Amino acid sequence: MTLSAPGPADPLTPVRAELLRAARADADTVLARARADADEAMRAARTEAETLLDRAREQGAADGTAAAARERVRARQDAWTRELCARAEVYADLRARVRTGVRDALADTGVLRVRLEERARALLGTGARVTATVDGGVTAETPGRRVDLSANALADRALDRLGAEAETLWAP
Repeated sequence: MTLSAPGPADPLTPVRAELLRAARADADTVLARARADADEAMRAARTEAETLLDRAREQGAADGTAAAARERVRARQDAWTRELCARAEVYADLRARVRTGVRDALADTGVLRVRLEERARALLGTGARVTATVDGGVTAETPGRRVDLSANALADRALDRLGAEAETLWAP
């Protein structure tokens, strides 16, 4: 049997080993850099996501505040409308009651009607044509002039003279 002698050593083995070591080191460096870049990208993405979320919260809060302000304005307007309607109803009821009261007062006595006729003539002159109204009052006319002393007109003028004092009717 013949023993063979070890063959000559491959002179490129150390070169290959060094290239493999260098390649692994480069790969490790690239992998480490890729991991660092990925970590940085994740941090940046999280930061941007948090920023966007904060902006969205702020915008949502601002939108909510604006919507609440609009709702408050609408509620105040609705309340004011209801109050004005209630005031109008109260005033209309008062007007109707005052008109009824004046009509009743004029119906109770002829003296008031006579006084209204005298007043009409005092305003327009003795030549005025005075006419009784169905509600107990009178109207008077001369050419170009007219006076209405009907129960409704008298009641309306009395309420008009209240002016701003009428506000006390619905004030607390």
